[in-house]
Amino acid sequence: MTRIRSMTVALALAAALAGCSTSGTATPASAPTTTDVTATTERAEPTSTTPTTTSSAAEPYVVASTRVTGSTVRATYDVAIPQLSGGNPAVTAEFNESMRAALQDQIDGDYGNDFALSDGYSTGTTYVGRRVISAEQITDWIAVPPGAHGNSLIATVTIDADTAQPITLGDAFIDLDVGLSRLSERAAAILPSTRAGASFERSGIEPTVANFGNWTASPEGMNIHFGDYQVGAYGIGLITISVPWSDLSDVLAPGMQDVLSS
Repeated sequence: MTRIRSMTVALALAAALAGCSTSGTATPASAPTTTDVTATTERAEPTSTTPTTTSSAAEPYVVASTRVTGSTVRATYDVAIPQLSGGNPAVTAEFNESMRAALQDQIDGDYGNDFALSDGYSTGTTYVGRRVISAEQITDWIAVPPGAHGNSLIATVTIDADTAQPITLGDAFIDLDVGLSRLSERAAAILPSTRAGASFERSGIEPTVANFGNWTASPEGMNIHFGDYQVGAYGIGLITISVPWSDLSDVLAPGMQDVLSS
């Protein structure tokens, strides 16, 4: 089963760790456990859960969350991630597994330090449309022992509700490079009106997948989620912009606007 796993980590952590001394041994944790809002079965190393799907495709999707806890050699984690029930069982399963895979990527990341993951200081949104389901996961990262402050890790998942397959930036655009260039151009126009201001960090919007890989769909447009330090100082917090579909319609793959906006 194909999954999308997308995180903004390097920019935030490289900037944060450069000025901090954070070495040590991970705090011991109890045996990994999980608590789910629906029926679950345990997964191995590290512990996660998969809900049992009993709903028919005629039922609506219901957004809830699953708390995943446990530890590895380098990390401890206690994080709630969005999960679905109801709806098309194939879509629900793909979304839930993709969200768990995204968290697993964060758990397995090599940040140069032992670390702990917990719920982010804000909660990402989950959009459930007629043809698309799209969610942002925000996780708090902190070194063990702690440095000056923690950082936010971002992961996004977008699933085509018609095919039960993930949608990547490469799928969304006719030509990925052209699409990235358009996103970069529009971000430059929109960011001055955000907390980043006119002096935003321009390296954070260079037309690369690393800069624009964290995106979600909405009826209004493509939401781009920028991580800590990506477009400005840590103090401005996480920045999200929405690029209207009308600004992207000529570079999107045929039919993709209808899928992503519905």
